[in-house]
Amino acid sequence: MDGDAPRPPHRRFGEEGGRQSYGGYLRLPALLAQQQPQSQAPDELLFITIHQVYELWFKLLLHELEAVREVMSRGELWRARHLFRRVHAVERVLVEQVEVLETMTPQDFLEFRSMLEPASGFQSVQFRELEFLSGLKDERYLGSFRHAEEADLARLRRRLAEPTLWDAYLDALSLRGLPVSGDEIMNSLLTVARDRGSHDDLWQLAEDLLTHDETTALWRMRHVQMVERQIGTKSGTGGSTGAPYLRGRTRLHYFPLLWELRAWL
Repeated sequence: MDGDAPRPPHRRFGEEGGRQSYGGYLRLPALLAQQQPQSQAPDELLFITIHQVYELWFKLLLHELEAVREVMSRGELWRARHLFRRVHAVERVLVEQVEVLETMTPQDFLEFRSMLEPASGFQSVQFRELEFLSGLKDERYLGSFRHAEEADLARLRRRLAEPTLWDAYLDALSLRGLPVSGDEIMNSLLTVARDRGSHDDLWQLAEDLLTHDETTALWRMRHVQMVERQIGTKSGTGGSTGAPYLRGRTRLHYFPLLWELRAWL
């Protein structure tokens, strides 16, 4: 009889051993000790927290985009698209996060801005890594990190030498038998766009790349608007021109051929 069958002991998931804790697993004591305001200004904690959270998101994006690059190069387009869903979701959070920082008034920021010099978001190594990985490589930026650790400079040099997301997409085109040399690339992109029945997965992946590009541009625009709202036309703390420099970068594209493709359709 089923009723006489022995039953497994009643257990709740994770109770065995009991050595792991939420705070221990997440290393919360160490994490929460990293917010160290340099002034008595109430909003400096907000400023530090927002930027540290950005760096954590950048770390995750680098992890996911490296995986995207790898699976695209192997032709595993479904997996690349799945990973891009996460990338896009994180990037939308980056855009929305600017609104939290905008709750700080210019007067509040001026209470501690002088403590930041010469530090600047311009010096974010991980953000430059994201740009290099996405295809926006510029060796001149290494000069902006003259005070960086050698390990950080080595990471940037490695990114400069690595294949980009665009290189991986070209690999995917090549695996489908589409030519990817010189002027042939645009013809291959047109083939993908005009023959969705045969190449819809490549088309959708190109759209994922474009969304990555577009959402980053939206973040750049929200960032420059926030800077203008905080400091107007003042120069940046890291030696840049501030908002004018940031506004100039809103016109940059990771994948210019995908934008140009629209004019050929």
